[in-house]
Amino acid sequence: MENSPEGTDEDTAAAEIRILLRCARQGSLATLDTDAGHPYVSLVLVATASDGAPVMLLSSLARHTRNLLQDARVSLLLTQGAGGNPLVRSRVTLVGRIAADNEPEDLERFLLRQPEAAGYAGFGDFRLFRLEPESAHLVAGFGRIETVAAGRFMMAGPVAAAAVRGEKGAVAHMNADHRDALALYAEAFLDAPGGGQWQMDGFDRDGMEISSEGRVRYLPFPAPIDGPGDLRRTLVAMADRARLLTGGRTTA
Repeated sequence: MENSPEGTDEDTAAAEIRILLRCARQGSLATLDTDAGHPYVSLVLVATASDGAPVMLLSSLARHTRNLLQDARVSLLLTQGAGGNPLVRSRVTLVGRIAADNEPEDLERFLLRQPEAAGYAGFGDFRLFRLEPESAHLVAGFGRIETVAAGRFMMAGPVAAAAVRGEKGAVAHMNADHRDALALYAEAFLDAPGGGQWQMDGFDRDGMEISSEGRVRYLPFPAPIDGPGDLRRTLVAMADRARLLTGGRTTA
């Protein structure tokens, strides 16, 4: 799995689940049909709250929304990347309960990662929903299957929220003024080809999401950040390290 640590124990599985959650931009949401009671699966756009919980912008006109308002029990399947044989890519199924999310910060994070949704986010029939995971079932390769309790892969809420203060402004600044640094990060730390057109999608306490041509990669920070000052120092240090690893190129 891209950007994942080696090993097969539960701690490694939890780390891989966190990466899948952060990088996912769409998933398959299963609700319980209000008429027949059978599972009903639909494609949804996803992002994550600062603590790692999936959030989705859903219309009250959609069948899945009517279903979940009657029974909050849902599951959500997320898969790694695209292309090739889908059965060899890592995937995770989250099980839990879903409810309306009234946190402006969560909607802001969703729109950073799903900018096309800004065109209808203000419509009266759309609301943000948050899935509160109870567990996650990870399939990460042959013989690599783990079921992990939510407490192992979710972040502590207050600490996670403090770490991403000013996220929207930081993302805008990096994408406007430091695309070259983002390309260096991708080349130096993710083994991406040089010269790619990378952008920052967002970050959390442990790392940042960067993307190019629709492909999202997760880049861990050298150490967890606690707020905007930590973020700036971390990005500068990473740029210095990336220049060394890529032959001394400069960034803006």
